[in-house]
Amino acid sequence: QVQLRESGGGLVQAGESLRLSCAASGINLVTFAMGWFRQFPGKERECVASITWSGGNTYSADSVKDRVTISKDKNMAYLEINRLKPEDTAVYYCAAQRGGSYDSPPTKQYEFLYWGQGMQVTVSA
Repeated sequence: QVQLRESGGGLVQAGESLRLSCAASGINLVTFAMGWFRQFPGKERECVASITWSGGNTYSADSVKDRVTISKDKNMAYLEINRLKPEDTAVYYCAAQRGGSYDSPPTKQYEFLYWGQGMQVTVSA
């Protein structure tokens, strides 16, 4: 059974940094592209960052560009967010895509096969 479990969220102050973790079981992330999405109340999930299965290419949304780093290894994926802002407050999800492009990171929800349950990140002003 495949499971993705996020951790590391919670309440932080604006300007601080956060490292979100995604633990995978049942799959080897070496052959999976990974993505981090977030969802604001009443909105669609949006891709914050993603990384190809090869690990060689990454994507980051304009809203977080220069503030995030995505990485992965065999069993874990990570999203580090620096200089957090109140507008980063959302539910964050990790997601896994089997295979995919060697050099183009996936960014659409439908491209991802497995999803975590999501966790809240709240940034206070």
